[in-house]
Amino acid sequence: MISAQYEVLVRAAQGCDLIVATGLFPAKAAAQTVAEKLGLRFASVSFCPCYLPSPDLAPVAFPGWPHPPGETDNRTLWAINAKAMNGLFGEAVNAHRAGVGLPMVENVRDHVFSRHPLLASDPMLGPWRPSDMCDGVQVGAWVMDDPRPLPSELEAFLGAGSPPIYVGFGSMPMQAAPDAARAAIDAIRALGRRTVLASGWAGFSATDDGPDCFVTGEVNQQRLFPRVAAVIRHGGAGTTFAAARAGIPQVIVPQVADQFYWAERVADLGIGVAHEGSVPSKASLAHGLASALDRSVIERASAMADSFRTGAAAISARMLIDGAGRTTSG
Repeated sequence: MISAQYEVLVRAAQGCDLIVATGLFPAKAAAQTVAEKLGLRFASVSFCPCYLPSPDLAPVAFPGWPHPPGETDNRTLWAINAKAMNGLFGEAVNAHRAGVGLPMVENVRDHVFSRHPLLASDPMLGPWRPSDMCDGVQVGAWVMDDPRPLPSELEAFLGAGSPPIYVGFGSMPMQAAPDAARAAIDAIRALGRRTVLASGWAGFSATDDGPDCFVTGEVNQQRLFPRVAAVIRHGGAGTTFAAARAGIPQVIVPQVADQFYWAERVADLGIGVAHEGSVPSKASLAHGLASALDRSVIERASAMADSFRTGAAAISARMLIDGAGRTTSG
């Protein structure tokens, strides 16, 4: 991934002043290598607080590098996280850096995340504060207004009855829970509700020809979510914010990485429910959905909707443009 991303980005970055990098660590490492090689300014961006070192939060544990049993000191866990990332990515990052004539780095995590990263998460939904461990800036959630209309068939389904429940697991293949769609549809039916099912990367489809389920592909969540009663989802950063901003309850069934953090935050704020475990069943989803549809949760989610701020992307762009003449690639 590092080599492939580098080859693409080194061509794309010709004539640019700044590279803004997000996403998977190897891709971000490649972007930073391009910035160093071309003498460009580099900005590292994360979408979840649990990726930036902090004494207030524990890091995400990587496969093969679990947190030591009983260890609760966050500084210790972040030190282990740096070792884990060096173990997982250090050899590949440094081999590629050497191949393009750049010096090796000892701590690949801190080097790639940089001294002054940006945190593009809402301060109410995902709070974070700078510390001696990381001098980052929380700028708020990045959201692009989506003007696309909903498909006419979906519009017709929405208008044909009471607000349905949205079910979608985004880019998660759901290999550990291949029956998640059936479990969700059955749980929703048990509560007398209708379903909008997003096929996603798991390729979900309707379990029968019942008129109470509509299957959709990629869809404008900004327009859809305000018209559903609740959402059942995996807990990615973007859809967590979209549902929170729409003021609807969430049932989060986390699968990997930061999704467990978002599930916990939604539950702590009282705007939804964190599903226990990553493999849902009809019974577990029915219980979670019934809890999410409690009047107190519905009212809390609605009342908090305006607390989640938009406009951060434009503010961030101005910050980046104003600083484009300064070299802060380290």
